[in-house]
Amino acid sequence: MDNFISLSDYDASIHRDILDALLRKDTPAYDPQIIEVCEDRAVAEMRSYLNKAYDCNAIFSARGAERHALILMFAVDIAVFHIFCQHNPYKIAKIRQDRYDRAIEWLKGVMAGDITIDGAPLLPDDTLADNSRWQIAADEVRPVFL
Repeated sequence: MDNFISLSDYDASIHRDILDALLRKDTPAYDPQIIEVCEDRAVAEMRSYLNKAYDCNAIFSARGAERHALILMFAVDIAVFHIFCQHNPYKIAKIRQDRYDRAIEWLKGVMAGDITIDGAPLLPDDTLADNSRWQIAADEVRPVFL
């Protein structure tokens, strides 16, 4: 799996015992793949917003201290939301819903170009031009005969 998010990254957002309870770590129903599936979903969701302007391969292949802190924070928030959803989608804590909504709001701002991510690698200029929502083309200029 991708492993952009490491297990220790969750410590800043959710207590380990709560995460273990959500994953049912001490039960026969525990599946270690669940957390990786939720992480992959979070990264895929973020890619769909960021890929117009940012080099998602470079962003999400970074490891350790090379990862962008703000992108990592929102990736963890989205992954935790997905973990909560698989546990009991009708009893999601308000803070988790709020943090997910904030992450999506931020991603929409990035996609619209209202928010820039300082320090995140951009796509090459020619690719950025191809991804622009404003593309202007003209017919070939015809010679004028007087």
